[in-house]
Amino acid sequence: MKASGPEANEGTGRSAAPLPFIPEGAELTVAVLEEQERRFAELLNEIMDAASRHGVKMRVIGSMAFRIMCPDFKHLEYQNERCLTDIDFVAYSREIEKVQDAFFSLGWDENQSVLRLFGDKRRIFYHPTEPLHSDVFIDKLRFCHEIDFRGRLEIEGTTISLVDLLLEKLQIVEINRKDLVDMMMLLRQYDVSEDGGDQHMIDGAYLSDLCACDWGLWRTTTMNLRKASKLVTDYLEPEDSPVVTDRLEALTRLIDDAPKGVKWKMRAKVGDKLKWYREVEEVERD
Repeated sequence: MKASGPEANEGTGRSAAPLPFIPEGAELTVAVLEEQERRFAELLNEIMDAASRHGVKMRVIGSMAFRIMCPDFKHLEYQNERCLTDIDFVAYSREIEKVQDAFFSLGWDENQSVLRLFGDKRRIFYHPTEPLHSDVFIDKLRFCHEIDFRGRLEIEGTTISLVDLLLEKLQIVEINRKDLVDMMMLLRQYDVSEDGGDQHMIDGAYLSDLCACDWGLWRTTTMNLRKASKLVTDYLEPEDSPVVTDRLEALTRLIDDAPKGVKWKMRAKVGDKLKWYREVEEVERD
């Protein structure tokens, strides 16, 4: 497969935009993807150093976060020719001006349209020379479902927590292959904790508590866990798929066993007759 941007011209296999740190037309070999990741890691270090200098707490989300947290199994992304396109973060609203100062100190520009329309929820910054941007989500991830990060950025030092990474994917109603690969890679690297007592495990108790409070999130989460279970043998090697299957089953069991309240049960009676998720607005990047 040749290098192409996130929006390929239909039927041509050619890029509508170049990929950062990948030569135009290059084959997406393991060596090319490893070199791109190395360059992204250097860039991430620059951003985190700037954040530290400005006294701001930023945590990585998205594909780069999965690469960081899954060092033993990131080859799964190479096998699926998954390239990096951006570096995204979550930050606290009380520190957003410092986030802006950190990016400006590195010569990045800001999307003024997003600032005017969504500045209290999301900011977008552009690299000065490379064709990449950074989305900074403020306090929450607001897509099909809201994922609240307030009080949770202290759990890990560079990325959001393991269960929050998983939630980032599980909340997607129209989940695709790359998101499922990310999810399976995380579940291959880390076991599931039933009580949330181990930082180095995925906090199944936190996930099940969230789903027990929100029928809509439960609906999407369980749908995606089932989808991952059906596709795990297609996406993973025979030695990896049983481990991921066991961990998917553990999460499903914890979610099923969590006590549900009256409000949840009333919403469950309505079911799919009422839409349980939000449509995702595509932010225009000018």
